[in-house]
Amino acid sequence: MSAVVRELYVYPFKSARAVPKQHVRLGATGIEWDRHWMAANRDGVFMSQRTQPRLARIVPEIGEDALTLHAPDLEPLTLPLQPAGDARPARVWDDTVTALDQGDTASAWLSRAVGEEARLLRISPVLDRRASARYAGANPPPVTFVDGFPLLIVNLASLDALNARMPDPVPLERFRPNVVLEGLEPFAEDRIDAIHIGPVTLRLVKPCTRCVITATDQRTGEPSTNPLPVLRQFRFDRTLKGVKFGENAIITAGVGQILERGARCTVVYDA
Repeated sequence: MSAVVRELYVYPFKSARAVPKQHVRLGATGIEWDRHWMAANRDGVFMSQRTQPRLARIVPEIGEDALTLHAPDLEPLTLPLQPAGDARPARVWDDTVTALDQGDTASAWLSRAVGEEARLLRISPVLDRRASARYAGANPPPVTFVDGFPLLIVNLASLDALNARMPDPVPLERFRPNVVLEGLEPFAEDRIDAIHIGPVTLRLVKPCTRCVITATDQRTGEPSTNPLPVLRQFRFDRTLKGVKFGENAIITAGVGQILERGARCTVVYDA
């Protein structure tokens, strides 16, 4: 069966605004620059919109040699793409990862943007964190500051099926996908083993369980229509103990390749 890559998104700064892209380069950790920067507390524990929804108001911009962050009522902050900073341990969920602290000036800017003390961290080139071997296999890929896996894939037909049950529709951006597919049946992703896009192969390894971020307006950081109660009615996974929407994926072929919007895909279902 075939499908089409309808949208592509990268999130350079974890829990900040998405950057839509016409094409992206795939690296060992997923889409180039995806979740290479994040906010953390003074102990190095990551912050996200789950507890700090004002992160949604930070707008990243990737240039030739710098990341620029924009936030309301603040001058833009520019950070070099070239890794720099003092190494320190950081934590994303239960994983410890080596991070590079971006310094006091950057952290002061971030603290003003989110309204509480925060350090601005950059992923280290060491790449000492890996996806879960339980789902990704015996040789799991390295990951950045993502929640757990290199890519998140969402099916547009599944969003339509959810919105048909909602009193008010929720936009695609609430689910923060990297790759959006069109041309599949609703929730066909539940049964997909792999997606071939030219020389690229993506393997779907684990349903994505959803959190309160799906109820946060991705433009304002304010609470909005919550899809979780409706999802719970027909998408609750007893094994994962949560509601699922979208699939986490790893790259099994095509690292270094360019992925384009509009590209046609061949879908392989579970045997």
